[in-house]
Amino acid sequence: MRVFQGLACEFLNHAAVWEAPVLASGVPRKPAPLMAKLRTVFVCSSCGNESPRWQGQCPSCAEWNTLSAYHPPAASRRSGIERPALADAAPRGLAEIVSEDAPRLPTGLGEFDRVLGGGLVTGSVALIGGEPGIGKSTLLLQAGAALASATPVLYATGEESVRQVGLRAQRLGIAGAPLKLLAETSVEQVLAQAAAASARVLVIDSIQTMTAESVESAAGSVAQLRESAARLVGYAKRTGTAVLLIGHVTKEGVIAGPRVLEHMVDCVLYFESDSGSRYRVIRAVKNRFGAANEIGVFAMGEQGLKEVRNPSAIFLSRHEEPVAGSVVTVAREGTRQMLIEVQALVDPSHATNPRRVAVGLEGNRVAMLLAVLHRHAGVALHGHDVFVNVVGGVRLGETAADLPVLASALSSLEGKALAQDLVCFGEVGLAGEIRPVPFGEERLREAAKHGFRRAVVPRANLPRAGIEGMDVIGVGRLVEAVGALR
Repeated sequence: MRVFQGLACEFLNHAAVWEAPVLASGVPRKPAPLMAKLRTVFVCSSCGNESPRWQGQCPSCAEWNTLSAYHPPAASRRSGIERPALADAAPRGLAEIVSEDAPRLPTGLGEFDRVLGGGLVTGSVALIGGEPGIGKSTLLLQAGAALASATPVLYATGEESVRQVGLRAQRLGIAGAPLKLLAETSVEQVLAQAAAASARVLVIDSIQTMTAESVESAAGSVAQLRESAARLVGYAKRTGTAVLLIGHVTKEGVIAGPRVLEHMVDCVLYFESDSGSRYRVIRAVKNRFGAANEIGVFAMGEQGLKEVRNPSAIFLSRHEEPVAGSVVTVAREGTRQMLIEVQALVDPSHATNPRRVAVGLEGNRVAMLLAVLHRHAGVALHGHDVFVNVVGGVRLGETAADLPVLASALSSLEGKALAQDLVCFGEVGLAGEIRPVPFGEERLREAAKHGFRRAVVPRANLPRAGIEGMDVIGVGRLVEAVGALR
């Protein structure tokens, strides 16, 4: 009993000591607020999938070491995103919605407008990625300056000072444009300034430098990227402001951050360029308001990016006389036909495993085409090194380049040059058949416009009325194509 009494007294003494400051002040002590427990999820930077715990491999896309911790902000703290009005959220019948073209803002750069699908759509969000120094900021500064003459534009930079942007504008010759500049990294401040300036176009340079106050993590983290992008997308849809985002790229060449960032925006553009080349190609990977895989071509100079209105001129080599291993094809990128030169070099190999190198093409497909050439045309290249290159730094992803690859390899192997006025295209199947490709007649008309007088194409792509001034040869098998090329 005495033991229990001693423990009780000791407990009361401690309680008195703890309560003494409160009682001395005369103010009743308020209970400490309970701290809300932060929920943690792990987001894959490759596919955007969320997992409740960290794993070495993403369970959705099977990529390794791509999960990063993310603390979703509480609903009460997401003050920057407003809920839509009930009238906007109510379901509407499809027949009630009037089908109209979305209003567009011309950027003043024809090639940029082409990639966007005809200009900037009000309320849209476009994400532009590319390697450092390739010209992302230069392009958007030029476009912003041109747009500012017709509509209010705000250029928010988180990487440079206003003075640095002004010096670049002076070098580009656009210092007199009525463009508003803002050096800020807070999304809330940027949106407040955009609303105050009644900006119809908002440029963010770059999304990796933006931070939201409700997220307690460093700029560029998964949490900041998702929350900042959500704020900007919500503002664009709510106010009808066109938003242009600049995004950094990783060493693999994709935009840094979670892949869900690309799903949130309406348009994703990538800058492409060969090392040391002055030409820049902008490709639309995703576009909700235009054709995907559309490209725009620019040339980088002292006055910034200049449009290349005839891209075929830079992708064709002007040989003084015909050379072996070179053939011209007509590639279709988006809605545009372009004449592109495909070159091949076939040389006897002294190694055990001959080399197969492809630049601008998929290497595995080139190896497959060489096997088809051996099996169905009797041309063996297993003892030769084969190097294939697409002139101009452009990358061909369509199957229309199959026949030109084999034609250039055969020409290099035999040392016989093909005619300079010859063009060819077509898909080659594993059974040796020549399959048709889309828009065959449009490709032939583009080639005829540039002075080509002979074409070897799939038989199914023969034009019904013919092409004026061009002799078109249709082939159905690889053996026929080899005979027509020789």
